Amino acid sequence: MIVIHHNPACATSRNVLQTIEAAGYAPVVVDYLTEGWTRPQLLGLFAAAGLTPRSALRETKSPAAELGLLEPGISAARILDAMLEHPVLVNRPIVCSPRGVRLCRPSEAVLDLLDRWPAGPFAKEDGEIIINADGQRVSVPDPGE
Repeated sequence: MIVIHHNPACATSRNVLQTIEAAGYAPVVVDYLTEGWTRPQLLGLFAAAGLTPRSALRETKSPAAELGLLEPGISAARILDAMLEHPVLVNRPIVCSPRGVRLCRPSEAVLDLLDRWPAGPFAKEDGEIIINADGQRVSVPDPGE
């Protein structure tokens, strides 16, 4: 079973969901903005994905700055409390599969969690090819190169 913690307004989240479905999976889609989070749920997801509240904090297009969460020295507990009150503060999408749990940013990171991939060529909604016609993952150049 695959579970995606999804925000339909987010292009990255839509791309991840599209990739999962195109690979033939019927994921459980959790609209966390509507359903919210629980403390045990977030702590479990973060632990499984190797994240901390700080590393999972969505800094842009969220109220993180207005809430003072970007300041140095803000505790993980304070960030977690804010995430429970404002679900949009959690970066997305977080995907759970038998192969692990991961924050799938960039969206092609979801491929690491899938036993099978969509047939190639396969592109994200902006047209960027992530799987070529031979069914191989397309390497994205390192921006630092």
